[in-house]
Amino acid sequence: MAGTQEGHTTAREAVRSFAVEALDGAPDGLRYSELKARIQARFPTMKANTITGALWNFTQNLPREVAKPSRGHYRHVRYGPSEGDQGGSPTRARKLSEGVPTADGRGGPAPRSGKAREAAFYQPFADWLVNELEECTRAIPLGGSVFRDKWGTPDVIGVREPRKSDIVKFPTEIVAAEVKVDGSELITAFGQACAYRLFSHKSYLVVPTSSAEEDVARLDVLSRLFGIGLILFDAAAPTEPRFAIRVRASKNEPDGFYVNRCLRFVERQLFE
Repeated sequence: MAGTQEGHTTAREAVRSFAVEALDGAPDGLRYSELKARIQARFPTMKANTITGALWNFTQNLPREVAKPSRGHYRHVRYGPSEGDQGGSPTRARKLSEGVPTADGRGGPAPRSGKAREAAFYQPFADWLVNELEECTRAIPLGGSVFRDKWGTPDVIGVREPRKSDIVKFPTEIVAAEVKVDGSELITAFGQACAYRLFSHKSYLVVPTSSAEEDVARLDVLSRLFGIGLILFDAAAPTEPRFAIRVRASKNEPDGFYVNRCLRFVERQLFE
């Protein structure tokens, strides 16, 4: 047992040391996903759960050499503050606004696919909500008909609770998301995302970057009008979806009755 604990401690220290080194060589800093990818490449034989745990420990207990300019963004302090600190660097902002190209680089509608393929993106997006966007302290994949309601069950649901280290303890928030890999179902998906505001403080719609530009433009405007968050992603790459935020969700005050009615189905998983 002692050997196992020692192994975890050694791995944690190795990841921590390498993370500082990686950030020291990145003037613009690194997003959480970028830092994790570099760690995985550096330690190919280290278990995924070990890396995730060590990286979580790193982000929660940042060394004095590392700063966190914005959510999910880390940078070595020797590069100092810059123009992009409050919302990411200008270069990174341009990359997000430009979106993600399709596999063939030409765009066009996403191929039709079933729920099985769509479900492959639920866990990656749940992780992205927690680690990159930092809208949740915990998020889980859902989908199906868990809520037993014709108004629908979100594909991903998350909770944001105050941490012990927080100076100001904010109230608990619920975040819901609808993921679509088929560009022909965007109107229905938008309606579902709106319905989730009934029981969530924030609702996100996650659609393929390969969707028709006219549809994405309409969703952009509608999302801002209704307070829905809009996320674009590469529907051809489940292992590296490259989620990119187009519109951040506005906070909504859900109906208390429906919050409790829906969350009783996932209470153990979400608040364990």
